[in-house]
Amino acid sequence: MAFQVDQDQATVHNHRSVRLHRSGQGRWQAEYGRRLRISDALVVIGSVAGAQLIRFDGLNNDSPLDWAGGARVGYSVISTLLVGAWLGFLALGNAWSTAVIGTGMEEYRRLVAATMRLFGLIAIVSLLLRIEFARGYLAIALPVGLIGLMLNRLAWRKFAARQHRDGRFLTSVLVVGRHDSAREIMRCFERDPAVGYCVVGVYSPYAADDEMTDIEETGLPVLGAESSIIEAVEATGADTVAIAATERLGTTGINDLVWQLSPRGIDLVVSPGVVDVADQRLSIRPVANLPLLHIGRPQYDRAKSFGKAAFDIVFAAAALLAALPVMVAAALAIKLTSRGPVFYRSERIGLDGTAFRMIKFRSMYQDADRDLATLLPDNDGAGPLFKMREDPRVTPVGRILRRYSLDELPQFINVLRGEMSVVGPRPPLRSEVEQYDRKVRRRLLVKPGLTGLWQVSGRSDLSWDESVRLDLSYVENWSMVQDLLIIRKTVFAVARSDGAY
Repeated sequence: MAFQVDQDQATVHNHRSVRLHRSGQGRWQAEYGRRLRISDALVVIGSVAGAQLIRFDGLNNDSPLDWAGGARVGYSVISTLLVGAWLGFLALGNAWSTAVIGTGMEEYRRLVAATMRLFGLIAIVSLLLRIEFARGYLAIALPVGLIGLMLNRLAWRKFAARQHRDGRFLTSVLVVGRHDSAREIMRCFERDPAVGYCVVGVYSPYAADDEMTDIEETGLPVLGAESSIIEAVEATGADTVAIAATERLGTTGINDLVWQLSPRGIDLVVSPGVVDVADQRLSIRPVANLPLLHIGRPQYDRAKSFGKAAFDIVFAAAALLAALPVMVAAALAIKLTSRGPVFYRSERIGLDGTAFRMIKFRSMYQDADRDLATLLPDNDGAGPLFKMREDPRVTPVGRILRRYSLDELPQFINVLRGEMSVVGPRPPLRSEVEQYDRKVRRRLLVKPGLTGLWQVSGRSDLSWDESVRLDLSYVENWSMVQDLLIIRKTVFAVARSDGAY
């Protein structure tokens, strides 16, 4: 049964007859955008005024700017023009578009692009007209302003994320698609509540009633053959329609739906049917007015590059040197409080299935592995991974080391040996690898890491499926920027001891 899309074009064009009141998405986004524009303007004004203050010893010291031909203009005028031009370039670059603010790297990219275009234009104009701008003035205004704009966006993102997690500033979504497609897109929204998407209903006219039971159990309304998508939108009060399956709609059906949603102020998003694909692997390639989504190849080969290996060695050496006093103190505490060696060496499986001995500070009593069989019924871990929140084999010192991940510091030695990477999938045991299917074995295409997406997403609290998903996502979408972000997040996760036991 095909999706029911109302073909009444008279309704589409009669904007006045449409009920425009939604759940508030447009109002909070407009307010968010207004505050963002005001704060960006203050950042730009502050950076330009600061540059003039520092370079010319005060705002009242109106040093003149000499043009070719003898014309002279004070820097107070130049600063005013620079502020206006900077804000104009941000507007022309769609830096305040509701499509990008608050999510993804595109927001930051547009800030950088607009700012660099402005200062590139200034450089060209000064060359052509032989205008001698004070280099120190521009050298201060550009970096200070750009960094200030990015920090301003980061602060507003954190504010919006807190509001979303507290149930405010939400975008209500009607999911359209088959049962399995709808469930997948709902899981994606649930995994990242900071984005602020709240599913308020599901529209699936051709799914069997028993297939939708688990969705109905959540309390969400499930609409189908007895209604159209527009009626489902009106019934649920959705701000956005998320299409999780497009094969029944077709190209004309989606176009018709866009025309019907537009006068109602409702957004339309379409899921391509794939998950865990980073934006750098996605591009749109229009062919004869048909937009095709191109998905780039998995990028695991780049994780074996010389650049990543060099970064690992430099970072590991610096980390070992910085952590040396802590490691010495940990070694003494272990040796003085329990019998056995300071280090614990355990076999792990690394790149391409190669075994190596991973080094950690010993956090358990000596020969604790012998008691594993008796503790298996109390396993708190997921899948083939064994974990216990209150493991009786852990020493008092070991609990402290584990809480703040200090027991893992010796793994930097494995990084220097080339057996591990600073960032990568979790290093698995041989017993775990023996249970891997073909899909999960992709984790072995890159070196295991001392930290990774699993470390900054809950660590031991993750389910087995979620741990696998994060590791495979890292393997497929590797980038150096992602590694740096994971390292930064790891510092905060370790400080909060999230999911550590």
